[in-house]
Amino acid sequence: MAVVVTIVFLLIHLIPGDPVSVMLGPDATEVQIEATRRAMGLDRPLHEQLMLFYSRIFRGDLGQSYFLDRPVTTALWERAEPTLVLTLSALLVAVLIGVPSGILAGAYRGSLWDRTLMAGALMGVCVPGFWLSLNFIYLFAVWLGWLPAAGYTSLFVDPMATLRHMVLPAVSLGFNQSALIARIARSCMLEVLQQDYIRTARAKGLSQRAVVYVHAFRNAMVPVTTVIGITMAILIGGAVVTEIVFNIPGLGRLIISAILRRDYPVVQGVVLVTAASYVLINLAVDMV
Repeated sequence: MAVVVTIVFLLIHLIPGDPVSVMLGPDATEVQIEATRRAMGLDRPLHEQLMLFYSRIFRGDLGQSYFLDRPVTTALWERAEPTLVLTLSALLVAVLIGVPSGILAGAYRGSLWDRTLMAGALMGVCVPGFWLSLNFIYLFAVWLGWLPAAGYTSLFVDPMATLRHMVLPAVSLGFNQSALIARIARSCMLEVLQQDYIRTARAKGLSQRAVVYVHAFRNAMVPVTTVIGITMAILIGGAVVTEIVFNIPGLGRLIISAILRRDYPVVQGVVLVTAASYVLINLAVDMV
C-alpha cells in the first residue's frame, strides 16, 4: 500500500509540462496558475509534498475536486454504489457460469461436454467486452426491447429497476471472466481426480457423482477461490469500459470525466481506491 500511495502521488508529477497549466487550460492567467499551485501544495519541495500527501491519506482526505467543487471522498462515495453493484453482479455471473462449466468439463474429460464448454471458454477469452456489450444492447434492448439499453436506478430506490439495468452490463462484463474461471476449474479438477484418495473412493464403490461432487469438488475449489478473488479485483478496473457503454454513473465514468477535465485529485483518488481494493481483496482471499 505504501508503494501504491507513492505511485499515485507521482502520477501528477509524471505529466509532461506544468500540471496546473494543463488543468486550468490555455486561458488561465499567471495569478490563477500560482494560486492553484499554492492551493494544491505544488509550490513546495517534492519531499514535503509527499509527506503532506501521506498525512492527508492517513486522515482519509483525498483532496478537493476543482471541477465538482466537493471533496474527492464525497465524489467517490456518490459513485461507489453503481460500480459495486455492477462488480458483484458480474462476479456472480462469472462464478455461476465458470465454476459449473469447469467442474463438468474436468469430470468428463474428452467428452462432448468438455469440448463444447472449453470452446465457449475460448470464445469468452477472445471476444472483447465492449463488442459483446454493444451486441447485447442491439439484441435485447433495441430489437427485442426486453431490457433497458443504458442508465442506472439506485438499489435503494427501486431494486427491480436496478436488476433490469444490471442484467446486460453484468453478463457482458462477467462472461469474459467466467472463461478464465472455467479453464482454471477444469485444470484443478483434472489434477484432483488423479489423486490417490479419489482412486480409493472409487475402489470403495462410490458413484461417479459422489466422487466428483463430494470428494473432488471441494479440494478443486481451493485454487479456484483464489482466482475468483482476483477476478473480482479485475472486474473493479474492467468496469470502466462497461460503465461508459451502458452510461452507468459509477467510478469508471468519474475517472474518465476527471481525465478529460484534468481533475488530477479525482484521478488520484479513484486510482488509489481501486488499487487499495485490489490489495485488500487479495488479502481477504488468502485468508479465506
